[in-house]
Amino acid sequence: MPRETNAAKRERAVEFCERLDRRYGPVECFLDYQSPFRLVISVLLSAQTTDAQVNKVTPRLFELWPTPEAMAGASMADVAEVIKSIGFYKTKAKHAVEASQMIVADFGGEVPHTMKELTSLPGVGRKTANIVLNVSFGIVEGIAVDTHVNRIAHRLRLSPKTHEKEPLKTEQDLLKILPHEYWTNVNHQWISFGREICTARSPKCGECPMTDICPSVR
Repeated sequence: MPRETNAAKRERAVEFCERLDRRYGPVECFLDYQSPFRLVISVLLSAQTTDAQVNKVTPRLFELWPTPEAMAGASMADVAEVIKSIGFYKTKAKHAVEASQMIVADFGGEVPHTMKELTSLPGVGRKTANIVLNVSFGIVEGIAVDTHVNRIAHRLRLSPKTHEKEPLKTEQDLLKILPHEYWTNVNHQWISFGREICTARSPKCGECPMTDICPSVR
């Protein structure tokens, strides 16, 4: 089988995004939040945990500590107690408090607006920063590659198999293939598709509208 050209791969990727846009349109953030600060904390908590689980603990969390200033003064043990139903809650409680302290001490209580500054916060990696920049500030510097986006990118063979366990490399592959105007909607639309059709286990290939452009089902 001849190797696919970059132009052909780009054409498939764009067609995939166009179809998802017609299917879903704009997709709201799956996490409940009311401010950039609350989004930072919510995304930080969502690592290796479902959005639904995070949305169950954040109402109480933000009732007790609604602002960076409030959470900066919280006890890590108290925060951990509130979020203990989610995975890695002790580490996440530590990061939430320390990130809040840094937002207050280094950024005047305001969530920073750049990738470099956001990723300097404890517990905040590039994926989290991409989501915060995109959703809260309308700044699109990259694509947040979570498990759904990563899975779909590799099933579509838009990223080499060797990058399957390295989301940061998968992101760079997608950024090279997709024109910038498509980056904004990738995360939430691809997550929607990953939950509905292209699931981790038993993907619904029989009812998938993308089979003609998906090399995994040929």
